[in-house]
Amino acid sequence: MPPASVEAQPSTGAESAGSPQVVPASASLPAQTSGKARPLARSAFRALPPTTERAGRLHALATRLKAPGGAVEDPCLETGDAGCARSALTPFFTALDGLVQAPGTTPTVIAAFGNSLIAGDRIVDVVREELAAGFGGAGRGVLLVDRMAPYGGRGRTAAVSNGWQPRTLGELKAPPHPFGITGVYHLATENRARGRFKLEGEPRGTLWWKDVKGAGRLVVSVDGTVLARTEPREDGASRTTSFDLPAGAKWLDITAEGKGAIVQGVVLQKDEPGIVLDMLGVPSADATLYGRLEEDALKAQLQQRDPKLLLFFLGGNESKRLEWKRTDLPTVRQDLGALLRRARAAAPGSACMVVGPMDAVQDGHAKGKPLTQRPFLEAAIQAEREVALAEGCGFFDLYAAMGGAGSLARFNQAGFMHEDLVHPRGHGLDLLGQLVSDALLAGWVNEGAVPAPALTTSREAAVDTGASGQTAEAVP
Repeated sequence: MPPASVEAQPSTGAESAGSPQVVPASASLPAQTSGKARPLARSAFRALPPTTERAGRLHALATRLKAPGGAVEDPCLETGDAGCARSALTPFFTALDGLVQAPGTTPTVIAAFGNSLIAGDRIVDVVREELAAGFGGAGRGVLLVDRMAPYGGRGRTAAVSNGWQPRTLGELKAPPHPFGITGVYHLATENRARGRFKLEGEPRGTLWWKDVKGAGRLVVSVDGTVLARTEPREDGASRTTSFDLPAGAKWLDITAEGKGAIVQGVVLQKDEPGIVLDMLGVPSADATLYGRLEEDALKAQLQQRDPKLLLFFLGGNESKRLEWKRTDLPTVRQDLGALLRRARAAAPGSACMVVGPMDAVQDGHAKGKPLTQRPFLEAAIQAEREVALAEGCGFFDLYAAMGGAGSLARFNQAGFMHEDLVHPRGHGLDLLGQLVSDALLAGWVNEGAVPAPALTTSREAAVDTGASGQTAEAVP
């Protein structure tokens, strides 16, 4: 039986909550150039890549679902004589410039942390593929030795696995070991536990593993030939084993010699320019639970990945736990701020952006009756927005971009929500990914030419759909 999830239903009476507590925009936020355009020093070659066939279909779907999209709020971090010299997203936009102007041999890595909204990988698949269509792709990046649950696809895992137990930072009770940046580790439950990866021409790879007491060695082999063996010291540290892959290799095996070995992840990517997006989302995660990341592993692994953009898809679980009275707004603010500071300290050359939660409905909605907006949804969005800007990160209001209050109901009526009214499915997920990728690309093209958006509440930023009494369910 899998470990208990933090999404277990609240006890009787925990669902009751008061009216929405929307927090006003803070007057103490860092000064922005919200009324003044940045210097027009952006590169003249910046132009939107050609629209992909899928993007065209999703734009038509957005029109049908009244999802207007939106802009990234990109605060100015450093002013110059002519205006803003550096914004929150400048490191990422500069990396995209390099892919266009002078592509070298180094991929541009995006590290996407989050909850179950992205853990199925479909939203970030769209972001990854839309960016790769314009700037090239450089491989898969961080992978897992097995799935996080006994269901779902294997696009970001080994093609075949056996003998592993997943443990995640989203579990109700903290697992016995802390986590690296994947938020997951896989424990070998039998001798010869194995994960087999189909290679795609990668020249080298990296194994992230936990050096725990009593665990045997892990063996790295390609097409039956051993490339490396780990040498445990049993001191509990998170370690890295790198290996070169021979040209023409087809299959990579990670094998545990005995029970107890722990794998945190496997990195496979190419030595060429292009986009690599690491999907680091975990079901049931929130900023508080990301506190279970081990500091040494966070620093070492993010430094190895050297991301140019840190993405955080959070807020759905926070708003749900606010409704259940399992947390409060000061804690939401404090823990998100701590997560952003830790990640940025580990990757100081990276840009940073928080993506707020999608629309959400109140728990306990009666079947056949109008959906009621989750009481603390807009308060959570505003809190995340203010923390992101205060910490020098961009912010994208996914709730407003998908149409604000009532948008989940429209997604549901169109068949794009699961029965839990929490998780989108199919093209509903794809559309959310398209909204994020469109905003990033537009931010890159327009940097320096358009004033930063003025501070507003999420309600003010949302398009009036005439259905403010009906909403959608936020995603954990």
